[in-house]
Amino acid sequence: MNRAAEAAVPEAKSLLVGAVKSLTVSDARAIVTGGDDSVTRFFAQKTRAPLAERFYPIVKRHTDRVDLAGRYNALAGQGAQLGLVRGDAETVERYVTGKALDGLYFMIGEEEKKIRRDPIATGSAILSRAFAR
Repeated sequence: MNRAAEAAVPEAKSLLVGAVKSLTVSDARAIVTGGDDSVTRFFAQKTRAPLAERFYPIVKRHTDRVDLAGRYNALAGQGAQLGLVRGDAETVERYVTGKALDGLYFMIGEEEKKIRRDPIATGSAILSRAFAR
């Protein structure tokens, strides 16, 4: 499952960049006044649904290789009929896709925390990496 999530994450770059490029004045205001996780929430709001669509087929390819996927899906399907399993946990592919997205936004949140704690040092490090290429 970890390999499937790792394979899907590179798909995020273009959508995250697109979200930044589509930033409106209203979005910027919400980010500035929205609290410690406002950037992370902005990215999740703008990219979660399209990323799930991109991640799912990649995750499915990887989980199809594992016999556990079929068994999990059959068992989870029965659990869903009984009301014991809901939403993303109904299939291993949806579960892994959801967890991959959770992990991505967690990492964005961790970077946001670093930047908010020490914006000058973090900004300098980011600029150094960006222009060192």
